Amino acid sequence: MDPIKYIFEKPALTRKIAGWQMLLSEYDIQYVTQKVIKGSALADYLAHQPVEDYQPIQPQFPDEEILSLFKEDDDDDTWILLFDGSCNILGHGIGAVLISPERKYIPMTARLCFNCTNNIAEYEACVIGIRVAIDFKVKSLKIYGNSALVIHQIKGKWETREIPYLAYIKGLLEYFGTVTFQHISREENQLADALATLSSMFEISQEGELPMIKMKSHEQPAYCSFIEEESDGKPCTLISRDTSKTKNIQRNPMKMTKEC
Repeated sequence: MDPIKYIFEKPALTRKIAGWQMLLSEYDIQYVTQKVIKGSALADYLAHQPVEDYQPIQPQFPDEEILSLFKEDDDDDTWILLFDGSCNILGHGIGAVLISPERKYIPMTARLCFNCTNNIAEYEACVIGIRVAIDFKVKSLKIYGNSALVIHQIKGKWETREIPYLAYIKGLLEYFGTVTFQHISREENQLADALATLSSMFEISQEGELPMIKMKSHEQPAYCSFIEEESDGKPCTLISRDTSKTKNIQRNPMKMTKEC
């Protein structure tokens, strides 16, 4: 509420209000309600005050699909390590991928059979990747992870309490010549994330062993393997339920009958 409007328009004046009105009556003051300022007033003012060196704004940005930029080094002996941990209702799993300079991928995964937090799973994934890199006698390593907490704690940018993983990882880093840590988004770490999620879903017993998962590539749909070659050498056509329409066998083989 405007105090000036309250003083001049209040019908029944009380002690201090009456005193203030007497003091203000010495001056020629007239209260006027402020009008609403239109939103276009600023635009109209700027339109009448043009800028000589004005440049239009570019609504399109180049390379919008690029998530991040990294400076590439000329060293061809540098290996890359991607790691990630997963904790869900099914269990805890870790995954890591070691990439050689020749772009050969070495995946590794493990299930954590003890209770832990997501940060501990991230540290375990980083440790398993560094161990494998030591076994391959890697001297230059770049480590990428999507856990900002783990990356910044290892780099020393964030203050931490006594964490046994930090001292252990620093001891492992002595086996390398150069090591760098870089935080990336989860979208850029999908392969390690998939391995960690997969390992968290398997229940492992102490005596049993997990079967090996093999991945194959299919160059054509499965139904193409069951199409027999015609003896007369003429191509086959497929007649749909609507007999007035004929379609090629490669277009839509579902719900059709074979006629030669």
